[in-house]
Amino acid sequence: MPSLKDLKNRIASVKATQKITKAMKMVAAAKLRRAQEAAEAARPYSQRMSAVLANIAQAVGTDDSAPRLMTGTGKDDVHLLVVCTAERGLCGGFNSQISRFARDHARKLLAQGKTVKIFCVGKKGYDSLRREFGPLIVERTDLREVKRVGFENADAIARKIIAMFDKGEFDVCTLFYSEFKSVISQVPTALQLIPASAGDVPPASGATAVYEYEPDAGAILSDLIPRNISVQVFRALLENVAGEMGAKMSAMDNATRNAGEMINKLTLNYNRQRQAQITKELIEIISGAEAL
Repeated sequence: MPSLKDLKNRIASVKATQKITKAMKMVAAAKLRRAQEAAEAARPYSQRMSAVLANIAQAVGTDDSAPRLMTGTGKDDVHLLVVCTAERGLCGGFNSQISRFARDHARKLLAQGKTVKIFCVGKKGYDSLRREFGPLIVERTDLREVKRVGFENADAIARKIIAMFDKGEFDVCTLFYSEFKSVISQVPTALQLIPASAGDVPPASGATAVYEYEPDAGAILSDLIPRNISVQVFRALLENVAGEMGAKMSAMDNATRNAGEMINKLTLNYNRQRQAQITKELIEIISGAEAL
């Protein structure tokens, strides 16, 4: 049984931890609102960009003028998995959910005889995946020094991906991230970047218009698809930041509550042991007095 001093030290330690978790919860809550607004603001632009690409891709069809980023290499033997996670922990199962989702996808591809390469964006994803897929990790990007994620960070990642594709290092590229739904809900998502998925053309309202493109549709796609890859990566980073802050706020709130429950239990044990010790000392004093 721990002594009174040990219990007192442990209570003080848990109280100090509770102060830290409460402060981290408040910081995450303050950052969450800005991160959520940024993520929600990026969604309409990325969706509209996909709609524009879908319309132009429908005009191009299977024409030879279509860029390779849209048509692909004609094979799907080598897959590049771009796994975006957070740089720090203490956010519950946020990072592990993305890593597990990407890990399951990689295992499925390997079981089909495909070659898998992994591009890690974020320290936690790299730490999780290197245990099983260390030799498959071909590229890694850390954003620990970045205080606020900007489009230039996503554009640098997109340029690396496009450069690898131009060198013929992979056939299909899939982006993994967590889409922010709410503070308690972040959904791991996979999005194919290369070959660029045209998606569904939105239904036309009224008469269908016929467009003429200047320059030709192929040249427009050659400029839009790399930009769309940067936009989708940027959206993924923003969704991850919002999801990380939401998960961290929820995790720190649970930790603060657990610390409070532990303090109550330790205080109860401390008071019981202290009362027992006082009672024992009283009995010894009374027994000694009666012996006299």
